[in-house]
Amino acid sequence: MWISTRSRSQEIDQRAESEFGLSTPFLMEKAGMAVYEAIAEMLPETGRLAVFCGRGNNGGDGFVSARAAHENGYQVECIVAGLETELSKDSAEQMMIARSSGVNITFSDDPRFPRRLECLSCRELIVDALLGTGLKKPVHGIIRDAIQAINRSGVPVLSIDCPSGIDCDTGEELGESVWALRTITLGTPKPFLFQGIGLEHSGYWSVANIGLPNALADEPTNAKLMEANWVANLLPERLRQSNKGDNGTVLIVAGSKAMPGSAIMATLAAMRSGAGLVMVAAIPCVCDRVTQRVPEAIFIPLPEKDGVISPDAAEEILAVQSRVDSAIFGPGLSHKPHLVDLLRKVWPQWEKPCVIDADALNMISAGLEPPKCECVFTPHPGEMSRLMKVSIAEIQSDRFQTMEMATKKYGTCILLKGAHTLVGEPDQPILVNATGNSGMAAGGMGDVLSGVIGTLLAQELPPYYAASCGVYWHGEAGDLCAEEIGSIGFTAAEVADHLPGARSRITEC
Repeated sequence: MWISTRSRSQEIDQRAESEFGLSTPFLMEKAGMAVYEAIAEMLPETGRLAVFCGRGNNGGDGFVSARAAHENGYQVECIVAGLETELSKDSAEQMMIARSSGVNITFSDDPRFPRRLECLSCRELIVDALLGTGLKKPVHGIIRDAIQAINRSGVPVLSIDCPSGIDCDTGEELGESVWALRTITLGTPKPFLFQGIGLEHSGYWSVANIGLPNALADEPTNAKLMEANWVANLLPERLRQSNKGDNGTVLIVAGSKAMPGSAIMATLAAMRSGAGLVMVAAIPCVCDRVTQRVPEAIFIPLPEKDGVISPDAAEEILAVQSRVDSAIFGPGLSHKPHLVDLLRKVWPQWEKPCVIDADALNMISAGLEPPKCECVFTPHPGEMSRLMKVSIAEIQSDRFQTMEMATKKYGTCILLKGAHTLVGEPDQPILVNATGNSGMAAGGMGDVLSGVIGTLLAQELPPYYAASCGVYWHGEAGDLCAEEIGSIGFTAAEVADHLPGARSRITEC
């Protein structure tokens, strides 16, 4: 599904009417009925309902849902954060229809309005139709009072299109925002669902079909949500007559005396994601540790200096280049200065596709020139802040804009980790991951991801697609762990062990 910004959403609404003859009242009716369906799912045996409406078209959607709920036996009251004379034309029409159907409507100039705000706890559900996606400035006045009352009530909230008080494009909270249990976003997903406070305050969400023509909803934008069937169609097939040499050989240059686990996780993940062969180039103590966990790997012990790989190992790494199809540089290498000398010798001559992760990324941010071959950078927000020379807060304030700037600066595929990991490449839409969970916020998960992407690169997927399929697959393995083990406390090694099952689940979709 293509993701729509505020301006894109407004353009879609305008074109729906001008090009396809779909009026605002028609779309409002469809949206309100979709919200009513969600109400019926959340309160299947009817109940007491408060619908907060604003003055614009989001409020009109709220009036439609209130009318539908009333007609189906719910006890409904509309609370309007504004005056009747301030309603937009289309919203006013829907208000009149709702009122004539018997819905009780209270405006902000009603003497009972303050009491309505204080007596919400007796409701079983609140519908938030205050602001929608159009908000650009901090909330104030009666809208702010309404949002505070909603959040104080402790009643579950269903938001229409966007939780009120959230910037649709950045996910930023504009002064005060509704904390929703569920959000029904209309027509297409919006950026706030994947970043900032919006990610948290939208709760669990779904996209409502409001009758938009496919020609509009499927028109490309600068960002797209990954889906299982798209990933399944890209994952390389295993031919029945294939041998290990046909399924990709991955070289992993990783680990140090202090951090051998990174090499173990990357190696395990590469094996579990189907690499034909995995070579581990590391100092002897790291090779010994990896052997204990993944004896199927091939080991290239490298000379050591101060507990990390010596710069003298460059020739040995380059000597195996002809035998591998991809490489992973960085996990657990450490911050020792002479590692820069190692990579300064290796990378100018490196030609195979590679994953650049962790400590190798930090060396690039410090001025080391990356390889000229096809690369996937896999930074977390801290590493991205160093690459882009801005604060983590700036990175997280608009992850989509960060990705556009980063891919332009480095001219390569970049994967920005986090909830709803983003994948970007110059002249390609940003891809948003739809899998994974908060239980994956633990050590070693990034090393597992590198192993998966390294395998897909070795199996000849281009970087943009290897990174996208890899992160979706990795997240699906994390979701399997959450289902089978528990939502918190599973390990990176367990995620790696669930990769085969996750692949099967994706390809069977």
